[in-house]
Amino acid sequence: MPNNGVRAVATPVAREEPLLRREDDAAPPKAAGGDGQPLDAGARDAGSFPWLPAAGIMYLTLSSAMVLHRCWPDPGDVAFVVSAYVDLVLLFCCLRRYERAEPGSSLRERLKLAVWLLTSALTLLFSYKVAAVMPAAVAAIVWLMGLTTICGGFLAFFCFQK
Repeated sequence: MPNNGVRAVATPVAREEPLLRREDDAAPPKAAGGDGQPLDAGARDAGSFPWLPAAGIMYLTLSSAMVLHRCWPDPGDVAFVVSAYVDLVLLFCCLRRYERAEPGSSLRERLKLAVWLLTSALTLLFSYKVAAVMPAAVAAIVWLMGLTTICGGFLAFFCFQK
């Protein structure tokens, strides 16, 4: 039979194993120390360096320094940049500690509160800066959205459980 420029398409074949494993199927392998005992998370990660978060912090630091250089004579803008930078660095540190804390521990609950407070402060900071350059009606909408976000975060973090 002539081809007439039409290619034959192969029929897809079903795979016997899924492309991605489900979370409950994916148990992390247990590394063993020299004495045969499994290593804890701190010992497993001791040799690795978190390159991606370090690059993000470095980019945040450099861009904040450039903005500080541009807005140096204005103390309000300097205070905004410095407080946003400090808030973000503290937020990243708290999130990293939260991820490593034992589930259900009091440290994890305190870190959850710290994360909510830091994100709330950042939301208020950015809402203030955006609302300052908007007309009154739009500024009211910006503040309403910011406060709704803060209240929604509080409900999600502290009122509703899984």
